[in-house]
Amino acid sequence: MTTDRIALLGGIYNNYLALEAAIVDARRRGVDGVYCLGDMGAFGPYPDRVFPLLHEHDVVCIQGNYDDSIGNQLDDCQCGYTDPRDNQFAELSYRYTAANCSAEFKRWMGDLPTRRRVRVGERELLLVHGSPRRVNDFLFASTTPTPFLEVLLDQERCDAVLCTHTGLHWHRALPSGRDLVNVGVIGRPANDGSTDVWYCVIDAPDESVEGARLGVELVPLQYDHQALAEEMRRAELPEEFVDTILTGWWTTCLEILPARERARSRF
Repeated sequence: MTTDRIALLGGIYNNYLALEAAIVDARRRGVDGVYCLGDMGAFGPYPDRVFPLLHEHDVVCIQGNYDDSIGNQLDDCQCGYTDPRDNQFAELSYRYTAANCSAEFKRWMGDLPTRRRVRVGERELLLVHGSPRRVNDFLFASTTPTPFLEVLLDQERCDAVLCTHTGLHWHRALPSGRDLVNVGVIGRPANDGSTDVWYCVIDAPDESVEGARLGVELVPLQYDHQALAEEMRRAELPEEFVDTILTGWWTTCLEILPARERARSRF
């Protein structure tokens, strides 16, 4: 079957309300499939509400660092943070998610593949979590040189790399005609003062047109963030996490941001 349009989600972070909204929005746009690039857990409440939605709606998933850690009962989330405060909050969310995931969900996460290749039209897309190099690699727009991306795609022999992990969506159309897309995350806002979250829709190019490129749309998504915040409080998750959901500004995990991305932060 020819696939002409797909949706890609990153970082669910237990946010089942945003997951529901993203699936509805993507299906309304006529996608042929929905893919999740990993990190089902962290940050939000009630992780076992995510698992049924993924199965009921045939969302094809790969493994993020969080899923590997939860599924294989590792000591931490492998998030890649170096700041003690960031690691403190990461440990809180990791312990909460591990304690509230069913054994079936954990086994499923532990068995997920770390990458997938998907053809959209005649183009081959490589789906990874952090990067093709490491599951917890941070590819930020301001610190990822274009020549490096060209080499990376040469090595992987693909037309585009789709990733997540950083929490910030961005797209770079490379001189070679290929693409790098960070699809963002649906688990929390993009540190921009908006309560929207982000996902991505990819369209096959019209190959009859010379120089045609993949269609890449980074999609802002509204969902019931007030309800999520209330549930986070009932689950006794840190108020810092709740503040991010309600304001759109990150209160944790800021130390990972490069200078340019950090300069756009509120905190």
